[in-house]
Amino acid sequence: MAAKPSEKKPEVTDEAGGEAGEAAPAKSKKKLLLIAVPVVLLAIGAGGWFSGAIPKLLGKKPVAGEMAAGGGPEVPDFVDIPEILTNLNVASKRPSYVKLHAKLEIAGKADEVLVQQSMPRILDMFQTYLRDLRPEELKGSIGSYRLREELVNRASIAAAPARINDVLFVEMVVE
Repeated sequence: MAAKPSEKKPEVTDEAGGEAGEAAPAKSKKKLLLIAVPVVLLAIGAGGWFSGAIPKLLGKKPVAGEMAAGGGPEVPDFVDIPEILTNLNVASKRPSYVKLHAKLEIAGKADEVLVQQSMPRILDMFQTYLRDLRPEELKGSIGSYRLREELVNRASIAAAPARINDVLFVEMVVE
């Protein structure tokens, strides 16, 4: 049986007594607030952290390379490493060599004396490590990066308590 056009359909209401059409926008506004407020607070916090405002409030010291206590930029010192020529670990009868000339970037002038006194130990650790490498491990930028990281670690151990920031390659030849 079809409904008569003159009859009115009953209105649908929710439990609170309001119409069903009004409940959907109220729920979507609550969801929007529950999502938007944390996102906005997180964005404000991240902006404060990366701009440096929050670390200053927490009393954190600036990272090396930023402004020093004297007001000017921190200038690193460099110590020259004597040229190293050593053979590499190869399985074939044809020998392969690496020639390396590098500089150590140190934290300050006070560490220069410690590094100079530790230079024989640093050279020994570098040569021992280089002799264990294969030529294919030194290929490409990733090979240079890995070598740099290993040399920084070894120089830091050998020259402790001096702080070694980086190893800079002046010349590196692999034959």
